[in-house]
Amino acid sequence: MELNTQSEIQPENEFSIAIRRACASILIPELGKNLEELNCLPPAVVEGKNININLVLPTFALPSEPHIALQVRNAAIAVVPSKMNVTLNVFADVKPATEQSIYTPKIADVRNVILVASGKGGVGKSTVATNLAVALARTGCQVGLLDADVYGPSIPTMFGIDSSQKIEGIKDEKGQSIMLPIEKHGVKLMSIGFLVDTESAMVWRGPMIASASMQMFQQVAWGNLDYLVVDMPPGTGDIQLTIAQKVSVAGAVVVSTPQDVALADVVRAKSMFDRVKIPILGVVENMSYFICDGCDKRHEIFTHGGAKKSAERMNLKFLGEIPLEVNLREGSDRGIPAAFKPKSTAATYFNAIAQQVAIDIARAAIEKAEESDLPQITITGAEPGVPKKRGLPVLQ
Repeated sequence: MELNTQSEIQPENEFSIAIRRACASILIPELGKNLEELNCLPPAVVEGKNININLVLPTFALPSEPHIALQVRNAAIAVVPSKMNVTLNVFADVKPATEQSIYTPKIADVRNVILVASGKGGVGKSTVATNLAVALARTGCQVGLLDADVYGPSIPTMFGIDSSQKIEGIKDEKGQSIMLPIEKHGVKLMSIGFLVDTESAMVWRGPMIASASMQMFQQVAWGNLDYLVVDMPPGTGDIQLTIAQKVSVAGAVVVSTPQDVALADVVRAKSMFDRVKIPILGVVENMSYFICDGCDKRHEIFTHGGAKKSAERMNLKFLGEIPLEVNLREGSDRGIPAAFKPKSTAATYFNAIAQQVAIDIARAAIEKAEESDLPQITITGAEPGVPKKRGLPVLQ
């Protein structure tokens, strides 16, 4: 959600100043900067005996979030009178890591575009894209998922969207038709599979595919999104080039399997992204191994560790390995992504990947802001009449 601008900032009071000074040196370890450096503590609001403190983090996907909130709580208790009632809320204001290219007032404000790509098909790219989006959404971030694989859209199946459910549209101020995404599991969805009969062959030439892909970027009422995850088609063809040329991308996640034939395509995918100047956030090894139900042993069906070695050789981050799991496959077929089940083993893997991706994007956004000459705006909450982002009262 959009947060308040400078005109709505509360003036500083003595308690606010004391709290800010006490919390200034609290470190966000994942980013290597403290709360003062990142401007995470807007002025506290005092109403009688009540003090409301807002802690505004660069993203909700920080493993250290509970620890940081606890430190702020303890620091506040130490500097305010015991008769005061203190409420601490945790918010996130995700900044763009690159220039925004998906922005239409009142229609779409997409902060960061994340491509999930592979050099070849059949490596589980759609599974990774789906669960990455769900894992990010479960942290409290605003997330969308765009299925750019026009020839083989998988997102309708993976989210259990019935073929009878059709996309609705609205008109913008210029009279242009804007599609409304379908929302499920906390993620806003758009796919060519919602618009055409997927049982019929898509006999489209390259320019038609590229045009349809860009419409799903630019003519969708995405609303306010922290992250738009894009399930890319395999390979290095027209759609990839069109998106790279027309959309500012925060970074790409490359998916591979352990065997040599897939790893060779990681090299090609890296070469493509290097040429179009899109940073690679890391490599995921899917179908890494299988734990047998009968013998409880780990079986490395496609060998193991190849993606990690390739990532190290190409100086790329290795984001993690995803095992072959029956529950992961069944969840995808039933439209219930594994990451939506927080206690599942697969959810643990995808949560860790989502955290690394969000942290790297936050780090890039901070570096971008430090290089910018634009003034930094202190944030205090949501716009009037607009629900706030996730607010977690941790102390009352």
